[in-house]
Amino acid sequence: MVDLFAGLPVTSLAAAVPWYEKLLGEVAFHPNEVEAVFEAAEHRYVYVEQKPEIAGHGFVTLFVDDLDARLAAIADRGLRPESEETYENGVRKTIFRDPDGNEIGIGGGPAGG
Repeated sequence: MVDLFAGLPVTSLAAAVPWYEKLLGEVAFHPNEVEAVFEAAEHRYVYVEQKPEIAGHGFVTLFVDDLDARLAAIADRGLRPESEETYENGVRKTIFRDPDGNEIGIGGGPAGG
């Protein structure tokens, strides 16, 4: 088994957490006073860490089984992707940017497939 922790630097943890809760759901845990961890899938986590000196330079992509359901849940929490694209093979990718400019991609297979 492999656990994955992908980190993104943010200017302010207090400002970032509400945005990431809209994108990824509730905080799974706070390992310390400058980090918040979100569970993207079992044993796979995205964490934000207060590091203002490098904030906004991160990027990560999650590939999910049901992109439409995931996007609907995110929209219900008040976020919409900045952009969406579909590749020739039908794979789709959406891009979200947090308030610092970090890029979070969420992709999935062809619609209805």
